[in-house]
Amino acid sequence: MSKRIAAKYKIDRRLGENLWGRPKSPVNKRTYKPGQHGPTARPAKVSAFGAQLRAKQKLKGYYGNITEKQFAGLYVEAARRKGNTAENLIGLLECRLDALVYRAKFVPTVFAARQFVNHGHVTVNGKKVNIPSYRLRVGDVVQVREKSRTMALVLEALDSPERDVPDYVELDVGAMKATFLRVPELADVPYPVKMEPNMVVEYYAS
Repeated sequence: MSKRIAAKYKIDRRLGENLWGRPKSPVNKRTYKPGQHGPTARPAKVSAFGAQLRAKQKLKGYYGNITEKQFAGLYVEAARRKGNTAENLIGLLECRLDALVYRAKFVPTVFAARQFVNHGHVTVNGKKVNIPSYRLRVGDVVQVREKSRTMALVLEALDSPERDVPDYVELDVGAMKATFLRVPELADVPYPVKMEPNMVVEYYAS
């Protein structure tokens, strides 16, 4: 098992939720927490701060290898922008290049998306970009490079019925390109579990 897969399953077990809605998640069979006393442990009472922290960990964990510093920086920018800070935060997360690569089903997981971008397999508006956190603008076109289109990882992901492409991404399967149509709101993003960005905002604001 690769470190990426192990990390993904560890996050699921720690949070007690199938964060990415995958059929192989261990949470599907074991809903209790990991550890020796996991199966028999009583549910702990969660404070307001604990609930906020959990909401932050869940949202941050969903997007893979985002560091705490990067995530906090996104919150600061979301708070600085006009409008609802929670919605702004979701929009900034979905503008990331690795998030779009995942949404377009070019790869099976958010962890794979980061690695896929890092290894130079995609272009943005015809130019190679290998920075997962690269911020897309509305109208940007992300495409799998021609030499990478026959990779088993890509073909299997595109053919998988596990996820649907959201309506703010226009996918051309034949050309393996995706157009970022608009910045989504929370209600538009196909999270398999309930996300609570308002509580994330409360966590950083407290």
